Amino acid sequence: MVAKIESGKSLIGALNYNERKVNVGKAKLIMAQLYPKEPGHLSFDEKLFRLTDLAARNFRTKTNTVHLSLNFDLSENLSQEKLCQIADSYMEKIGFGQQPFLVYQHFDSGHNHIHILTTNIDADGTRISLHNIGKLKSEPARKAIEQEFGLVKAEEQIKAIQIKQQIKPLVYGTTDTKRAITNIVNHIAQTYKFTSLPEFNAVLAGYNVMADRGPKETVMFNQGGLRYWALSEDGVKTGVPIKASSLYKKPTLKLLNERFKLNGFLRKPFKGPICKSLDKALSISLNHQELKQRLIGDNIELLIRKNAEGRIYGLTFIDHQNKVVFNGSDLEKGYSATAIETRFEFNQRSSQGEDNIGVFRPTTSVEQAIKQESASAGFDLLGDLLNPVDQSNSQNLFEKKKKKKRKKLKL
Repeated sequence: MVAKIESGKSLIGALNYNERKVNVGKAKLIMAQLYPKEPGHLSFDEKLFRLTDLAARNFRTKTNTVHLSLNFDLSENLSQEKLCQIADSYMEKIGFGQQPFLVYQHFDSGHNHIHILTTNIDADGTRISLHNIGKLKSEPARKAIEQEFGLVKAEEQIKAIQIKQQIKPLVYGTTDTKRAITNIVNHIAQTYKFTSLPEFNAVLAGYNVMADRGPKETVMFNQGGLRYWALSEDGVKTGVPIKASSLYKKPTLKLLNERFKLNGFLRKPFKGPICKSLDKALSISLNHQELKQRLIGDNIELLIRKNAEGRIYGLTFIDHQNKVVFNGSDLEKGYSATAIETRFEFNQRSSQGEDNIGVFRPTTSVEQAIKQESASAGFDLLGDLLNPVDQSNSQNLFEKKKKKKRKKLKL
């Protein structure tokens, strides 16, 4: 079980958040602790007034809203009764057992979870401290409840998901689209190391999902908005896009940009293993399809990017073993789309038995620049730089300089 606590200054805002979910069938009020009526008989005003009445008893405290969530493992299908028992036990353990609170069960994400709304102002106007509540009270409470109710421990939830292979490609129409996209997006964002939106989409495409900023001329694009699409088996956008801010953990562009920077450092140690696998596969591959098949053996997926005319302009490598994504040009110059095409041409000539083709070695940009300069000047500058200087000419030049220096001293 994962517990998250948020504090705020708007009880009506937090209540509206949950009630809007109820109105569209994405949530249900399952418990109203210390309220005069059963959950199903409470009006919006009655739900709100019970909390604002307490908050008004301490006008100095502006942060008077506590909105928390308890999140359970995907494998745990808990009954409504069990969820209420867990909520009651948790609130008691963190010191809010005598406070009125509302418990909502949400159905808008891939895992079972509840939201709890209350205030940190008690009946006599005293403020319940929220300082370090996560470490001092919530963590011990969480661990005790996991033990008491036999729940999957928070530390084991991600590992359990991977072992049970519960993240599968989205098949539109066979499951709740928003729930499936939420599971896929959060799984990829947490486990793979990518440094751009195209790299993120390279992994998402394997699960029939796409992150989309919209056309450049739109308000959404200019304001940094992001939405997620379900894709058909042919990669065509299907259904209605879902805003990133409406998904669990809110995988917005702002959040992803922060992850891009972090992943830039985290993926560096894995560049070497990919290059090693590429060198091995490239040495015997004649085209992209052969390369793609040989990389599968090392659990590396090759994605070929083409423009509207069908011309290849980029390659992306996804290492599913180490969970890293690299564009070919980000590895080294020798692994760009153009360099690999040159490698294929060399291998094809070699396989056809052409003589004097030597050993393949990618030409560096420095060598290319020198050769171009040499050609324009009419001499072999590269050869002059790399070949040893004639020793006799050097000796004569040294002697002439020495004689000139002696004449100047005599004067």
